[in-house]
Amino acid sequence: MTPLRRSAGLLALALALSACDQLNTNSAGINDRTVALGQKAQQTITVPFSGSWRITDYPSWIRVSTQSGTGPVRFSVAAVRQDATPVTADQATLTGTIKVSWTSGSGSGATNGTAVWTVTAQQFELTGRLVQPAQVTGLDVITRQEVRTAPAPAARGVIVKYRAGGALTAQGVNQSARTLGRERLTAAGLAVTRQVTLGSQSAAFDVSDVPAALRALRSDPNVEYAVPNVVLRPQATLATPVTPTDQFSPLQWAYPLMGYGAVWRDMESGAYSKPVTVAVVDTGVRFDHPDLQGQLWQPGEGAMDVIADTTNGDGTGADTDPTDPSTPGRTAGSHGTHVTGIIAARWGANTGVCAGCSPSGVVGATYKANVKVLPVRVIDASGNATEADVTLGIRYAAGLPVTIDGVTFKTPHPAQVINLSLGGAISATDAQPMCDAIAEARAAGALVVAASGNGYGTSPYYPAACDGAVSVASVTLSGASAPMHSPFSNAYPQVQLAAPGGADPYSGAKFNGGTFNGAAYPDMILSTSWDYVKNAPNYESEVGTSQASPQVAALAALMLSKGVTTGAEDTVRRLRETATDLGTAGRDDQFGFGMINAAAALNAPQVSSGLGVRVQSSRGLSFQPKLDSTGAFRAFLGEGTYRVTAGSDVNGNGIYGETGETRDERTAALSEESPAVNLGDLTPR
Repeated sequence: MTPLRRSAGLLALALALSACDQLNTNSAGINDRTVALGQKAQQTITVPFSGSWRITDYPSWIRVSTQSGTGPVRFSVAAVRQDATPVTADQATLTGTIKVSWTSGSGSGATNGTAVWTVTAQQFELTGRLVQPAQVTGLDVITRQEVRTAPAPAARGVIVKYRAGGALTAQGVNQSARTLGRERLTAAGLAVTRQVTLGSQSAAFDVSDVPAALRALRSDPNVEYAVPNVVLRPQATLATPVTPTDQFSPLQWAYPLMGYGAVWRDMESGAYSKPVTVAVVDTGVRFDHPDLQGQLWQPGEGAMDVIADTTNGDGTGADTDPTDPSTPGRTAGSHGTHVTGIIAARWGANTGVCAGCSPSGVVGATYKANVKVLPVRVIDASGNATEADVTLGIRYAAGLPVTIDGVTFKTPHPAQVINLSLGGAISATDAQPMCDAIAEARAAGALVVAASGNGYGTSPYYPAACDGAVSVASVTLSGASAPMHSPFSNAYPQVQLAAPGGADPYSGAKFNGGTFNGAAYPDMILSTSWDYVKNAPNYESEVGTSQASPQVAALAALMLSKGVTTGAEDTVRRLRETATDLGTAGRDDQFGFGMINAAAALNAPQVSSGLGVRVQSSRGLSFQPKLDSTGAFRAFLGEGTYRVTAGSDVNGNGIYGETGETRDERTAALSEESPAVNLGDLTPR
């Protein structure tokens, strides 16, 4: 078992080849050409030629069936339009070039050359219009613009309350506050234009001179109080999102994407008070990292190293100190420290900051919630873990006793949530010990969350694919209002949820808008780590399902801490029900039930009121067509099935029409047979 990181391998795309198109040229060479696909998926090209030829270059969205040959040039060209469609979906025609190198003749009479063939492909068209929930015409409706910044009107009068007994029952006769108050005000020379009984001892009076009325009423010893009848106004329903101020927090784009600005505002109320422990079963952790102080259960408080092999990097066997150790020549950071920081890095100024270290660093999802991390070390300093140690780590984290080398260990702080950012492409049979441990952990009340794998394919990774585990896939920013599937993230039937894990580091994707030292920051997950060369704390950017899994673990812990849920079963159910459905409608192998939505899962307050449209393909890609002043959009897209969601955004994450938000959703299929689809009016309700 190893921490899940980038691995090689890409899915092959099968291409259907069909119709033939003849392009004529002379046999002495191959000339430049234009290949116009129109809206066809593919075209077969035949060019008479005597000699050898080879295709040397073509764009990634074009597929060719054959790349070299002798004699006539014959191959099929296919266009995978989605691969070339910009996020803005505003390019009606795609253009690319195929370079063909050729040799005619032999010996001293041989002739060489290169032909450039320009390929054009017409996009398909999807149109519609976003409209407000109500569209009414008429002449007898007046719209008034209220200016909320103007001062409130003056008080309209006074409210008086009399003491029980006293004047109300003077001389044994019951009198009303309305009668007594009016008499007092009239005697003071004040005109009462209206009076209302509020209760058995209180009444309200409309008077023009409020200060004089208050003086008259307050001079009566039988009056308990007299106050102005002030004017109140409707208040805005939007809360202010919380934005952390830690030095590197602006680069932590994953939290806003999940709606944490609203969650952290909700946390200010103190409602997240139930104690929750999240076990990070990983490489161990650096207890001396300043950004993790006070966030961890320490050695002696339940932290545990279950690795019995004394060559594991720390020179000892199993013990209660899961520090991720320094070893000679170690240069990689601390994986367990990185995962832990995503969950629980502390906010604000750090204590015991080393020279040259950040004074505040990053933030974790759990902020002020009563959540602590239990470090359990199962991965050695070389990045390897045995299945036996992972099995022990899961059982120990759940509060079950484990015996190692004759010594029995049991944590005093069993975890309600266990995170496993590790795994491998092993068989279900070989994974059975881990799956058994997960079943035991679930029976003990723990929710087990695991990374789905970084294999760029569809193979199930274990322990994520075990029954009882919540397998988490990775999503990343797309430049559109909805995220997309990270290409490295494995897709298979056991995937249940998705969370931000970042983009392929070699893709160059930089949609988050942040800069670091003047350069655009890549779409990676920034968290706490350790510099083993300098033996000092640092912060590291990583990508992978290892980073997505703790996002789910952190949210599950917050749900339990607030009391939104009470155990593993209802927590998983609510995570699914509130997730943002991406890709194909309903559960799919890329996203599971969707990307977790922290604001919806935790019933966080509304912090924004935007309205917009998102377009997603069944392949997991996202597009953002521009809306004109009337709400209409026109998207140029490739062949495929698309979901168009129009809706509101109340949690400030820029994704429209999530759980708890107004929405109107349509599905459209674009193809040669159906090149243009008009969805009509989309009305979020």
